[in-house]
Amino acid sequence: MASLTRMETSGLEIRKGGEDDVPAILAMLDGAVEWLVAHGRTGQWGTESWSARPKAVERVGEIVRSGTPWLAVIDGVVAGAVTLTPDPAPYVARADEPEVYVHLLVTDRRFAGRGVGAALLAHAVEETRRQGITLLRVDCYAGSEGRLVDYYRRNGFTPTETFLAGPEGDWPGQVLAQRV
Repeated sequence: MASLTRMETSGLEIRKGGEDDVPAILAMLDGAVEWLVAHGRTGQWGTESWSARPKAVERVGEIVRSGTPWLAVIDGVVAGAVTLTPDPAPYVARADEPEVYVHLLVTDRRFAGRGVGAALLAHAVEETRRQGITLLRVDCYAGSEGRLVDYYRRNGFTPTETFLAGPEGDWPGQVLAQRV
């Protein structure tokens, strides 16, 4: 049986996920792309859904298998997800100490404004502490006026280094860290 944590806010529960949850994660990523495109923000993930790109589907499966996925559930509906791993993405340098790395933080747009992402990040902090590790890191898209960087700052992270990724090396990224 999956581990379950009830959050104080909004009846939100966080449960441990697994490979069976990849379709739900992909559906949320697809919804995020649709929302970004509708708002003219195609720099982060382009215009094509994740599930329509075989390499992206494969990458999501790899991340989920390499770490521990956690799902936020509200009234029986998956409202968000995050996968925690011991290693960063391939385009980010490893830390000089043990770390927990946040991958694939995504929320279902139907639950926007309900604190789902913040609850998943708070859970990531708890999990990092539970493992006896003091460094939690994440990377994100640094374009679009730094909106995601600001989001992570509001959730206790501090920017550390920038990077460029993508096939053309033109996708601006930011690594952020939080001591827990």
